[in-house]
Amino acid sequence: MTPADLSRTVLHAVRRAVDEDALCAPVPARVRVERTRPGGSGDYACAVALQLAGPAALPALEVARILRERVAAEPGVGRVEITGPGFLSFTLDAPAESDRAVLAAVREQGLAYGHGDALRDGIHQFHHAREVRAAVTAQAVRRLLVAQGARVRVSCAEPSDPDWARLGVTVDAHGTPPTPLTEIRPVPAGATAGELLERLGPDAARWGLLRAAGHDRAALGPELLVQGEANPLFRVRYAHARARALTRGAAALGFTAEAAPYGESPAANAATAAYDPAARPLLDLIADHPGVLLAGARHRAPDRVARQLEAVAHAFFDFHDSCPPLPAGDEKPSAAHRARLAIAEAAGTVLAGGLSLLGIRAPEHL
Repeated sequence: MTPADLSRTVLHAVRRAVDEDALCAPVPARVRVERTRPGGSGDYACAVALQLAGPAALPALEVARILRERVAAEPGVGRVEITGPGFLSFTLDAPAESDRAVLAAVREQGLAYGHGDALRDGIHQFHHAREVRAAVTAQAVRRLLVAQGARVRVSCAEPSDPDWARLGVTVDAHGTPPTPLTEIRPVPAGATAGELLERLGPDAARWGLLRAAGHDRAALGPELLVQGEANPLFRVRYAHARARALTRGAAALGFTAEAAPYGESPAANAATAAYDPAARPLLDLIADHPGVLLAGARHRAPDRVARQLEAVAHAFFDFHDSCPPLPAGDEKPSAAHRARLAIAEAAGTVLAGGLSLLGIRAPEHL
């Protein structure tokens, strides 16, 4: 069960409780689940009972008890506990089953993994000044929202800078539109698009403009071009290139993540193979990716996506070094290698998809 699956399961439990007259409260549009913090109980937790207590005119603990019995009966949920003033904490059955579902989803959805329709009813009008960071940020926010099903229109106060097109920026209208709008106003870059393109090129310029939160100054120095692990952009792109190289290397050795023994799927291999503990952080980050994309869209914060990609790249290299996906020397390809390759390929897909939403290329070779 993925975090998105768990969120839907809890939401379904709320609907059932309302339909059965156990709760008298409006059903929320969504239920947010989060990984349990250090020292907490279970794998995930949510505060939906606290959210519904007021409208239901019941104590949060009573709402939590009503929901617990309904969620606990769902497949994939091992245990549901009530903690604190009414938090629900979930322990999932068979983590390997959850891993299987996540890897299968990445393989099936490809670069669209994490896209959805949670914001399908949203219509947004963004407006920004004739400034390169605002323009690039608005474009990235548009991509994130559209990936979640929203409709977006972007306007600029003045005619666009011709160099914006080289940064992937398009503007739908100029001047202030006569409709409700939201202004995109990050700290200005202090340089024009042409200057940034000349110094950094489009990919490094976009990363530099988007990596910092909008209220922080963007780092746009030559460090963005350094081909080394100290440069987060290089690290992210190199992790993607390395994942793709593993696929090519496995093919040269005569195996793929799909070529599972006994008719098993690559995701089944991932569920049954013995993992080094280094695999767990990477698998968790891959599972969290849809939630990060949705949060980035909701909060108009492409920097969240950039930081997620950095975390995935870091966990990928830890995993790669501890759990080599390719056999060495006279070693024969095994189920463990196929399983590791499936995880590495999923990480590469997440990195490529995230970079694409930021408008940045993910080269196959570096």
